[in-house]
Amino acid sequence: MDFTSVQGKVVIVTGASRGIGEAIARVYAENGMKVVLAARSKDQGENVVKEIKEKGGDAIFVQTDCSDADQIKNLVNEAVNHYGKLDGIVSNAGIGMGGFPLHEYEDEDYDKIFDLNSKAVYIGMKYAAKAIFETGSKGGFIINVASIAGIMAQRGQALYTATKHGVVGMTKAAALDYAPYNITVNAICPGYTKTSIFGDIPEVAMEMFAKDCPAQRMGNPVECAYLALFLASDMSRYITGAAIPVDGALSAGHQNVTQWKHPEIRNN
Repeated sequence: MDFTSVQGKVVIVTGASRGIGEAIARVYAENGMKVVLAARSKDQGENVVKEIKEKGGDAIFVQTDCSDADQIKNLVNEAVNHYGKLDGIVSNAGIGMGGFPLHEYEDEDYDKIFDLNSKAVYIGMKYAAKAIFETGSKGGFIINVASIAGIMAQRGQALYTATKHGVVGMTKAAALDYAPYNITVNAICPGYTKTSIFGDIPEVAMEMFAKDCPAQRMGNPVECAYLALFLASDMSRYITGAAIPVDGALSAGHQNVTQWKHPEIRNN
C-alpha cells in the first residue's frame, strides 16, 4: 500500500477539532498532506493544529461555523490563499438529533439539523469543486461523512436519517457530474463510533450500542480516517459515487439466532 500519491495535496476537513474529523486531519497530515482544519471551537482546533505541527505536519486552522454558508465560502478562499490550490474536501461537520417519534420534534429542529448536516455539505461541495477546477488540481476528491443512517433508517431519528440520506444522494449525483474530470466523490458512512456525538449517555447505553453491532464493539474514529486516506489517494481513482459503511456489519442486514455445528473451531 503506497500512499505517496497524497503527499502535498491540500485538503479541507470540517468538524476537525474532535472525533472523526480530528482523526482524519491527523492521518492526512501524518501522510504528507497539507490540512486546513475547520471547526467552531477555536481552542480545540488550534490545539490539534499545534500537535500536528509538533509531529512535522503542515496544517492551519480556520474557525468556521459550517451552518453559515458565507463562512464555508470564506474557508475555501482561505485554503486557496494560504496554499495556492485545493485538491479535496472532507465535509464531516454535523450534529446528532433524535430519540423521539417524528411528531415530537419541534419545527425549528428541522432547520437546525438540515442547515448543518445537509446544506453545509452542499455548500462545501459547491465551493470546493469550483476551487478544485480553478486551481488545476490533478486527482481531486470530495468526501462526505454521512452515516449508516444514510443507508438505513433508524427509529427515533427521522430528521437525522433524512439529512444523511440526502448526503448520500448528493454524493452519488455529484459523482456523476465530476467523474469525467477525474474528481472522485464518495461518502463514508460510520456506524456506532466512539465520538462526542453520543454526548454524556450512560455507560449501559454504550454497551447496548456495542451489543447491537454484529462486530460486538463500537468503532474508533481512526478506522474512518484510514478509509478517508485511501479515498484521497491514487489507489482509489476508480471508486466514485460510493457510500461505504464503516460499521462492523451493522447495516449489512438483520441479525438472527445462529447455532454452530462445530463451535470448537473458534478456539484455534
